[in-house]
Amino acid sequence: MKKKHLKILYISQYYPPEIGATQTRAFEMARNLVNRGHQVTVLTEFPNHPTGIIPKQYRFKFFKREHDSGIDILRMWVFARPKKNFLTRIIFYFSFMFTAIIGGLAIRKKYDVVYATSPPLFVAGAGYVISFLRGIKFVMEVRDLWPESAVVLGELSNKFFIRLSEKYEKFLYTKAVKIVTVTQGIYDRLIQMDIQEVKLNLIINGVNTELYQPARKQASILGEWSVDESNFVVAYTGLHGLIHGLDFVIEVAHQLRNEDKILFVFIGDGVRKDSLMTKAKEFKLKNIIFMDAKQENELACYVQNCDAGLATTKSIELCKGTIPVKMFTYMACSKPVLLCVDGEARSIVEQSSSGIYIEPENAEQLKLAILKLKANRKLCKSMGQKGRQLVEQHYSRAALAQKLEQCLLDSIGEN
Repeated sequence: MKKKHLKILYISQYYPPEIGATQTRAFEMARNLVNRGHQVTVLTEFPNHPTGIIPKQYRFKFFKREHDSGIDILRMWVFARPKKNFLTRIIFYFSFMFTAIIGGLAIRKKYDVVYATSPPLFVAGAGYVISFLRGIKFVMEVRDLWPESAVVLGELSNKFFIRLSEKYEKFLYTKAVKIVTVTQGIYDRLIQMDIQEVKLNLIINGVNTELYQPARKQASILGEWSVDESNFVVAYTGLHGLIHGLDFVIEVAHQLRNEDKILFVFIGDGVRKDSLMTKAKEFKLKNIIFMDAKQENELACYVQNCDAGLATTKSIELCKGTIPVKMFTYMACSKPVLLCVDGEARSIVEQSSSGIYIEPENAEQLKLAILKLKANRKLCKSMGQKGRQLVEQHYSRAALAQKLEQCLLDSIGEN
């Protein structure tokens, strides 16, 4: 039987050239779906994350159409501001919800399915409205449980808004014909919420194994860091956010300040970055470098030049369901993972022997793990090789997109 080629409206508020795990997942899924013969239109915002500043080429416009890697892209106006507080964030989320609905209804092309990724939960709301008014199937991706995560992190405390958000969340789950979760923890939580298991599909995060590959270190990047191949470089890549609990890493760098040839490299942006830089400056640390966020094609080169990759979260129950994308990028480049994340991510790393688990925010354990790897390059190589083997077999973006393809075909009754 000939496979049906789908017409997919893929809604993601965040999308490249913005940098982050959400943006990368959306682009890689869309690109691989196109490569499998489907037509994909991405409905997204004008780029602004995380600065809140919209580039000049998008200003004084309501929408802009683009085309990249076979993907049609419709970018919509959004209320973005550098100053972020509860009010500006809510307006930001609602503004995209409304402009996305307008954009999704205005496109003349016919679609088989709307695929909306959340949080923000308002994106899923836009997806549902578009699917309802256009009479097409609605599939929802859940990358994080909201409002539950916002409550735990202290971003949402008003009891009325919490109850309202929970009802809104449950409404969307019931309206979706299929739900994609990115961790087993989210999958299990939705079952606890009485969501029908037949709706649920587990498609976790992964990595572009063609872009992130093992490679020899480059003199140009080592020179940029003012080190040579004898140094031991620990890299942290990605968002410097509240949930990542990075302060203890600065403490570790301080404890290792007199240790010969150890360098910490932080690559990325986020709300905690200025605070981390201030703390490192107060300690007068010379073994830390902070770099701006990099696009994926640039970031791969920096990961290839480190000796170990660091992934962290705060020591809270919510984070046990987290599987950081960055750990797969380290594995793909054959780098051992220093994993300060409990739960599912820990199981992946420990069962594959691709890194060392450290209790979240445990400075002493992280220090000892770094010293262990620095003293045993053979162990680093072995862990790196096992990580590469694991992602090739189970976590390549192409294979995960194939699973999403099947989920979308099932949503419209094409088995």
